[in-house]
Amino acid sequence: MARIPYVDEDSASKRTLDVLEKNGDRNIFRMLAHSESHLVNYCRLGNAIRFQGALDPALRELAITRTGILCRSDYEVIAHKRIARRVGVSDEKIAALEEGASASAYDEVERAVLEFTDEVVTMDRPRDNVFRAVAGHLSAEALVELQIAIGYYIMTSKFLRTFDIDLQTD
Repeated sequence: MARIPYVDEDSASKRTLDVLEKNGDRNIFRMLAHSESHLVNYCRLGNAIRFQGALDPALRELAITRTGILCRSDYEVIAHKRIARRVGVSDEKIAALEEGASASAYDEVERAVLEFTDEVVTMDRPRDNVFRAVAGHLSAEALVELQIAIGYYIMTSKFLRTFDIDLQTD
């Protein structure tokens, strides 16, 4: 159960209600809706991460889901496993995310992305060899997008856990 009530939609502005509707009235957005400006800008950046840019969607979803695993955010992991399937990530690779980059399911690029993800989440800064490995496979644009996606989903995972956002099953 959430630690504070979700926004009261009867007293929310039209703009907030529109954003909630566009995002399927998900609980995370209903909690974010306590701050309309942050809800709007959070959704803007989230949409840029998920629907624009050069980063391959399968690599993005591997990194996001692994971030959720490392941050112990069940809500995030469940949601992005579904999205990973929709963008073509195999069930074998999704299951192997619990193990991480060392799993035999991944190719060289996926391993580099997952090692980078692990170090961005768990360290002050990725080690030079890990950075060089992922940079050797991605364009500068895709690498920047990868790091931004990981950071955004660290924030999202921590938000979900801080407020004990209830998972929706649909």
